[in-house]
Amino acid sequence: MELNLNGQRALVTGSSKGLGFAVARLLLEEGALVAVNGRDPGRLEQAADELRTISGQVAELPGDLTEPNVPGAVVEAAADAFGGLDILITNAGGPPPGSFESFDDPAWDDAVDLSFMLHVRLIRAALPHLRRSNAPSILTVTSFTVRQPLENLVLSNSVRAATVGLTKSLAQELAPDRIRVNSILPGWTRTDRVIQLMHNRAAAKGTTAEAETAALEEEIPLGKMGEPADFARAACFLVSPAAAYITGALLLVDGGFVNSLP
Repeated sequence: MELNLNGQRALVTGSSKGLGFAVARLLLEEGALVAVNGRDPGRLEQAADELRTISGQVAELPGDLTEPNVPGAVVEAAADAFGGLDILITNAGGPPPGSFESFDDPAWDDAVDLSFMLHVRLIRAALPHLRRSNAPSILTVTSFTVRQPLENLVLSNSVRAATVGLTKSLAQELAPDRIRVNSILPGWTRTDRVIQLMHNRAAAKGTTAEAETAALEEEIPLGKMGEPADFARAACFLVSPAAAYITGALLLVDGGFVNSLP
């Protein structure tokens, strides 16, 4: 199936590593123009250099998107680089693990900025550009925990659910403008964050990260963690013109881990 991504102009945030990097890579392979973002300029430069081995159509836009003025500046820089914007993928790392009583108000405020307001600010800034696109699409990256909360991840479980509510609301509100809005819910995927979570589990239980990973994979119906490339293929389909009749979807990419009905 042809995704028709050739020439599409995309901004992928949180793309210096992990899931965002995998999506940026595949978009480039499909012929898109891609602006990448990360808060560590050095790491972002390395990622952009690697991506330029695939295509020269890469714009490198460092910035910490939890700072209120940065999302708008990054969106404008991406649109300036490519003469517009067709695809916005809002992605960021997750809040730290911990129990409810371990977090004070500033920790909750930080989680809201990272896992909710980041999406709000990016989308708000991108809408004028997306309204001028022939195939506009927004994809919020959340987590399978909005369907099946995980122990010791109360910040992520709580705040990411708000982004799902935002996604569903905007899918309705922006449909008259032909702007599709979907969310993708990654499951256990082999990223730096998940590897760190396995080390945290091991430290708490007195085991090893390898043992914790093996035990987890036994719970996944497909028998293994996902790879970033698995996630990227699903994400690129959702933002592509090939998915032109899909909006308001919450797509699990989790190997069957979540077994709830809706």
